[in-house]
Amino acid sequence: ALSPELCRINEDQKVALDLDPYVKKLLNARRRVVLVNNILQNAQERLRRLNHSVAKETVRRKAMLEAAGGYPQGLPGK
Repeated sequence: ALSPELCRINEDQKVALDLDPYVKKLLNARRRVVLVNNILQNAQERLRRLNHSVAKETVRRKAMLEAAGGYPQGLPGK
């Protein structure tokens, strides 16, 4: 008598969940995360290039100052 009762309980618990709205929400969230990730990667690359340019310009200016005989009077050297 227990087996038919367990089968009936099992059938009653099989509730069909509509997962489509959840899947759509997850896909939309994933799309937004990918978009933000791309924006952050682009910003990071731009900062890296800017940092490289600043370092290159700093080296160039130091070389110019050293070639001109040191730092000008009145400006502290670093």
